[in-house]
Amino acid sequence: MGQLSIFGAETIPPALTDLSGLLAAQGQVVVSAGKARISVVVDERWRADAIADLMTQAGLTPEVTLTDEGRPLVRTAAVEDLVPLASQWTRGAVKSVPAGWVPGSRALRAWVLAAGRMEVDGERYVLGLDPHAPDTHPVLAQSLMRVGIAPTLIGTRGTGPGLRVAGRRRLTRLGENIGEPPRDPAARSMWPHVAGDDFDR
Repeated sequence: MGQLSIFGAETIPPALTDLSGLLAAQGQVVVSAGKARISVVVDERWRADAIADLMTQAGLTPEVTLTDEGRPLVRTAAVEDLVPLASQWTRGAVKSVPAGWVPGSRALRAWVLAAGRMEVDGERYVLGLDPHAPDTHPVLAQSLMRVGIAPTLIGTRGTGPGLRVAGRRRLTRLGENIGEPPRDPAARSMWPHVAGDDFDR
């Protein structure tokens, strides 16, 4: 992958706002009795474990379990500290992207962990979006552009909407921002990279 950006995920202190990347993907937030909980269902266990690590780094206590369909689910405890983030990402009971949101490096990493997928190895990468929150899709495309990664919005009429990132410069920038992949072969095989580059996968 080459030299990491000085603004990469490894260089930024953990914060609760890192979890905004989960909400940019299919993550959900629930507020009840003055406390909030963030949860996300993913397709592989390594994703849940890596997200749980990110939650722990942010000072939260995560729980990893399975849905009734057998898919990994990771969630925080319900805590007061998450209420401000929940308020920023909801309008009424509907998920809504905060005005002017710029995803930091660790939020981008959370987004990749929750819903990133390689479309064409080393050429195109997709950041998944929440199919149940279509109004967030164009806003999140603008958010990604604010960090210098211009995407293409795809799949808006299907069950797998996403933001496609293509081109060496954009893929390199995404990879520099989110840092190294988790130490799992499945994670390393789908981590954003440029064709011909190698990070000891």
